[in-house]
Amino acid sequence: MANTALLNNIDHADLKVITRRGAEFGDSVNLVAVYPTEFSELQRDYPIFFRKDEAGNYFCVVLMGLDKGENLFLAGDRWNANYVPALLQRGPFLIGFQDQNVDGEVRREPVIHVDLDNPRVSKTEGEPRFLAQGGNAPYLQHVSQVLRVIAIGDEMTKPMFEAFDQAGLIEPVSLDLKLDDHTEYKVPDLFTLSEERLAALEGEMLERLHKGGFLRAAYLVLASLSNVNRLINMKNAKRSAAG
Repeated sequence: MANTALLNNIDHADLKVITRRGAEFGDSVNLVAVYPTEFSELQRDYPIFFRKDEAGNYFCVVLMGLDKGENLFLAGDRWNANYVPALLQRGPFLIGFQDQNVDGEVRREPVIHVDLDNPRVSKTEGEPRFLAQGGNAPYLQHVSQVLRVIAIGDEMTKPMFEAFDQAGLIEPVSLDLKLDDHTEYKVPDLFTLSEERLAALEGEMLERLHKGGFLRAAYLVLASLSNVNRLINMKNAKRSAAG
């Protein structure tokens, strides 16, 4: 289990976080969960798909490689894309909740926790969490924004899939990729949206998707699928470089 603690500037005054990318930090993954709040950034680089968890609930993922543990966007300590998915950006930080007195009323407020056993946590290397003169360092402000993207996106995920399901848009997809005459890949258990059924929507159902902010999300998902060809090209380039 993670060794988590509520982040504070007393116990963690000298805490630093290593921000470079690398396999040793868990970046070598071919699939990562993502959120609707990231779609506009993600669709520029990655194909967005859906999967189901053990309870049968849909969640969003991006495909970053074709083999298990393969991230085609990772080259040593560099990430060759414009945007890194939020779950990988957040590093050792997580969202927690704490009862706080707000205007005389006790509320369950979000707070930042840190996993002290995360390999990115250091006392000698990386970005500081707090300024020497007090206050949050710029990197912690960035992390706070990333965690908001995750929190808001998590709240948006269930109603988005309910809307997609009610509109009959979700469909399984068989991702069969042929690299050459001898090499093929099949990525199982993926879902996407039906472009044909989306284009045929009208009236109340179309208005419901639009008002919920889900119509734009649907088009971003479909636009992202062109990045499958990018993955094939990246995979072929990697194979060629390997000889």
